Amino acid sequence: MELAYYSDYAVRLVNSEEPERGIDHLTSVDAVRELFGPSSLAAARAGDADVQRLRTVRTRLRGVFEAASEGDEVRAVDLLNALLLEFPVSPQVSGHEYLDDSGRPDWHMHLAEHAATATASYAATACMGLAFQLTDLGVDRLGICQATTCRNAYIDTSTNRSRRYCSDRCATRANVAAYRARKRLENERSALSGLTQDASQPATPATER
Repeated sequence: MELAYYSDYAVRLVNSEEPERGIDHLTSVDAVRELFGPSSLAAARAGDADVQRLRTVRTRLRGVFEAASEGDEVRAVDLLNALLLEFPVSPQVSGHEYLDDSGRPDWHMHLAEHAATATASYAATACMGLAFQLTDLGVDRLGICQATTCRNAYIDTSTNRSRRYCSDRCATRANVAAYRARKRLENERSALSGLTQDASQPATPATER
């Protein structure tokens, strides 16, 4: 079952809020529908109530990423399992729209959109996708961006498990900031060293007239 793809639903939902900047992009029904994407049938059922419902799910999903980022794997799994119990999925065999070279359906599993509300549909999809990604890659692959003022969630799919930022943009900013901080420290040490050397030099006697 290629369901790890759906983990992007979880990342998109969590990152619809920028808590460090006090920005929330999930403020309307249109914003809810944008999370689903244009081809989702469940998006059409979205209503005003789904805005607050999805915000609640978002907070709980962020907790999963934060626990994983802090190295608390058991807590991360427990939080995700609680969501999976609350928002169960309905897997379904599909393939009529995809044909192979011989014209036969390319049968595959995907998640059916039969949930009672748009929130339930989105949450079930996001949590199941995240669960597949977590068990496939490991809990430690779930992270929170380490860049200053950014708390975006991400899933580390790198081969060496080295990712610390949600994007190349944040990584570049962090590297530039670290470089400037090092140069500033070097300049301060150099200036302090110069002052220390000056203070250690014997005073030059005044010229007698």
